[in-house]
Amino acid sequence: MTTQTNTRTDNQSVAPKALTPEDRSALKAVTIFPVLIIAAALWGFFSPATAGMLTPHVAILLGVIMFGMGLTLTLPDFRLVFTRPWPILLGVVAQYVIMPALAVLIVTVLRLPDAVAVGVILVGCAPGGTSSNVISYLAKADVALSVTMTAISTLLAPMMTPLLTQWLAGKYMPLDAGAMAVSIVKMVLVPVVAGLVLRLAFPKFINRILPALPWISTLGISAVLAGVVSASVDAIKATGLLVLVAVILHNMLGYGVGYGFSKLLRADNRVSRTVSIEVGMQNSGMAATLAKTHFAMTPEAALPGAIFSIWHNLSGALLSVIYRRMAEREAARNAETSTNKSPQPEKEVTTAPVSVG
Repeated sequence: MTTQTNTRTDNQSVAPKALTPEDRSALKAVTIFPVLIIAAALWGFFSPATAGMLTPHVAILLGVIMFGMGLTLTLPDFRLVFTRPWPILLGVVAQYVIMPALAVLIVTVLRLPDAVAVGVILVGCAPGGTSSNVISYLAKADVALSVTMTAISTLLAPMMTPLLTQWLAGKYMPLDAGAMAVSIVKMVLVPVVAGLVLRLAFPKFINRILPALPWISTLGISAVLAGVVSASVDAIKATGLLVLVAVILHNMLGYGVGYGFSKLLRADNRVSRTVSIEVGMQNSGMAATLAKTHFAMTPEAALPGAIFSIWHNLSGALLSVIYRRMAEREAARNAETSTNKSPQPEKEVTTAPVSVG
């Protein structure tokens, strides 16, 4: 990709445009989301008896969240696989290489207990989180690319997440990868595909309810978090601080290594910001639900996913501010360069003509 193309693309990416009702709703939801998830976590921790009523239903709640994600997808989202295969491949490979590798590194360095180690690795092997799309929008990254990366990594999850988790975490605790794959198909793949099909079948109706979907997703994730935390109160008291350190390291290194990996492979700044957000923000709700389902006897395994759900939305909002300022500075530099390079009026000369360049 040439410098000229990058300049044009970055300028277009930061050009102001009217917000759709869905955009405005998503912006409000992502602003209130950190407050809701903190409130949900506190509810689960201080009132486990009442919040615990949600615990048996976390798989259903995750299905509702993923169904909402499917409703937001359209066929053009998948056309990017053919029109822009390189950035899509870059993002998906980074998703399933960087975060699992970082998880193993953190687990080893911090010498985490076996159950917690499994939870951290499970978060690392999860697909991209749906909130990454809104964070990409706020960060003036490539939203279309982010949506497609999330969709593709999610569709690959029934295969990649169980295989990677069994490979990397199998030495800590036994895992039935086939059973986990079936769970992901039921909780993630089927709802996403059903949502996509429903939108294709009833586009006008779905378009009318799109502004409500970010709120359904926000409330659903908050409910999953409350249910998981309520079942992990003792584990939080015993290992909560250590897990928080592991989660922060995992998330922040994901952002940084994702960005550096993209630049190393010569991606432009906008794609690099998108990959960074996509890699650093995991579907931790899915990870927590899978841990709760497949490691039910060790509630500590669900703790990293629960804490990641809180932390990565807070860090993602902060990162979006940083990346947004980077994008605005790039746009200003590009505009200045474009002005300086614009042709100057030719003057009359009596000697041989001189080219203007």
